[in-house]
Amino acid sequence: MDRYRLTLMIGPHRIMVGWWPDPDTAKRKLDRWINERGGVAETRITLIDEAEDGQVVQSWPDENH
Repeated sequence: MDRYRLTLMIGPHRIMVGWWPDPDTAKRKLDRWINERGGVAETRITLIDEAEDGQVVQSWPDENH
């Protein structure tokens, strides 16, 4: 089962969603998506651990700042 879900939003539109079974692969994909799409206005990328009740592992830009 794929546990980690990565979602790329631009404004209100979901552009891409990916699922991976391990956190290392998911985090590498997160970094890649940030490098490829991070310069686009209103971009949000969220990595969620579905096994932990949808807990956000990491988001970009960082929602805490």
